[in-house]
Amino acid sequence: MAIQINLENKVAVVTGATRGIGKAIAIGLAEAGADIALIQRSTDITVQEEIKGLGRNCEIIECDLSDLKRVREVIPEVKKKMESVDILINCAGIQRRYPAVDFPEHEWDAVIDVNLKSVWILCQEAGKIMTTQQRGKIINVASLVSFQGGILVPAYTAAKGAVGQLTKELANEWSSLGVNVNALVPGYFATEMNTALINDPERSKQILDRIPAGRWGDPNDMKGAAVFLASSLADYIHGHLLAVDGGWLAR
Repeated sequence: MAIQINLENKVAVVTGATRGIGKAIAIGLAEAGADIALIQRSTDITVQEEIKGLGRNCEIIECDLSDLKRVREVIPEVKKKMESVDILINCAGIQRRYPAVDFPEHEWDAVIDVNLKSVWILCQEAGKIMTTQQRGKIINVASLVSFQGGILVPAYTAAKGAVGQLTKELANEWSSLGVNVNALVPGYFATEMNTALINDPERSKQILDRIPAGRWGDPNDMKGAAVFLASSLADYIHGHLLAVDGGWLAR
């Protein structure tokens, strides 16, 4: 029997899907048949219209992920509107760059709230539904700094390191209940978050020279890994951090 991925009749909740990696993942899931709930701050309907053009249902749930009280309401709202929550993709994130000795406390708090605490809340709320129905896929988006230290990004490194460990902890608790919790680890991708690195000729060259694939990642490179982890093909994969990095970690 041929191996096929079919996400029809599944509802996927995706944060950070207005651009970059999140957008590519949301479209990839829709291409595989899933209906999509976009969690976004803006009312921009560009991605929604693209997904609807694929013949899938797509709802926008407005939420600023720094508003943690509002974050707590998101998953129940999706369940009410779309009648199911089968897949959760935590992709949204923010970045702040300062030397560690000068890192402002309010910026630290902002990064931790969006990149870690909102992820925890969304996982917890989705977990309440998924463990009850005994099925579901949670895919967090971690980072190379889940493994490495980074430079000038102590808050981001702390948050993404914690996302990796949170992924493993939730997998330990929920695997036997039919819920897969895994993480994607993007390498260096040509996205808005990496604009400062891309525009720094010296740093950009250092990065490119270390990537065995010889290029920066394109957001579409994330589609296959995300759709795989969201599908039944990954039913026996739990607590794994899957690097999509052009071979960076192999060097």
